[in-house]
Amino acid sequence: MTQAAGLTQSIDQIFVIGMQWLLSYVPAGAQPLVSAIVYVIALLIVFPTLFAIVTWLERKGLGRIQNRFGPNRVGPWGLFQPIADAVKSLTKEDIVPIQADHVVHFLAPILLVTAAFLAYAVLPVGRNMVLADLDAGVLFFFAIGSTMELAVFMAGWSSRSKYSLLGAMRAIAQMISYEVPMVLASVVVIMQAGSLSTVTIVDRQAGYTGIWPHWFVFTPWGIVGFTLFMIAATAESNRSPFDLPEGESEIIAGYYIEYSGFKFALFFLGEYLGMFATSGMAITLFLGGWSAPFSFLTWIPSYIWFFIKLVALICGFIWIRGTLPRLRMDQLMNLAWEFILPMALINMLVAGVWHFLPNWPLRWLVCSAIVAIPCILLGIGLKHKKKFQVRTYRYAE
Repeated sequence: MTQAAGLTQSIDQIFVIGMQWLLSYVPAGAQPLVSAIVYVIALLIVFPTLFAIVTWLERKGLGRIQNRFGPNRVGPWGLFQPIADAVKSLTKEDIVPIQADHVVHFLAPILLVTAAFLAYAVLPVGRNMVLADLDAGVLFFFAIGSTMELAVFMAGWSSRSKYSLLGAMRAIAQMISYEVPMVLASVVVIMQAGSLSTVTIVDRQAGYTGIWPHWFVFTPWGIVGFTLFMIAATAESNRSPFDLPEGESEIIAGYYIEYSGFKFALFFLGEYLGMFATSGMAITLFLGGWSAPFSFLTWIPSYIWFFIKLVALICGFIWIRGTLPRLRMDQLMNLAWEFILPMALINMLVAGVWHFLPNWPLRWLVCSAIVAIPCILLGIGLKHKKKFQVRTYRYAE
């Protein structure tokens, strides 16, 4: 190993080496616990900080898209606006409805944020940088994600408000409808990698042919799977154009209408942490995880590549929010059950065909045809479906 290669590897593994140095001062029996605590502290620092940066970036980006300035009063270029928002949330009065279930009302935002943080346990943010290398890491991720639906229902039900309950029902229907195709979209990666371990899935994509990486997204089933996964992730995160649970013009603020102060901020934080987690899983499954996009860029530390990809996907979320209008509830459900779900099932077939066709040009042609034809037919059927039903008005006699 040359001196330059050794230096590059040392920089890439600087956090791992630091952890090993720290654990050398800890008794052997306590090392797993101390290692987990240090990793959790790092998560509690890195991702909430990223949340603060993204809120500023999103408000600035949406301002430019809508021909506004965005935050420009607190600090240079409005950079201290997240700090001002945090202080405001901490100092605002915590108002709880008299008839609310106070215990469940208190626990709902805590459960939401806790579930979002637990999802990061299986995401490899760099080479040898993962809290828990579970054999069923992908399964753990989706199991923890389903806990957020429980938190949403707890918030809507405990508030004893018709608006919050309606928002919770909307949110749960939407999250369940899009969680199914999201899981199915990830199955194709599991089929090809032969493992549910997120670390193993990234390792399967770490190779190169010439300068080109072996990312799963550069296959017909990978392109379709990534697209379906990101659409479902947008709906799971309640982001525009799927932000119906928070429809201001219809149900005011959705399931957290009766929350204020720091509890409201926790819901806000939980939604963004969930968006970061699903984006991180998309990076792990389809975009090579921490691996570089070209073989000649492997000298850049792996964790930097992970966060570059994460910021790129976040910018995509912001761009979509500033571009597309909100869907109707029937359009949202039809898209999930009549287009995305069938395409996810067809994509599983494509992944199987890809595996058993050895000829490279032939399998690209066959798999692309199997994907393209149903996509066009399903799209035409969805477009020409009857959009409005005749309303029947009944009056009291």
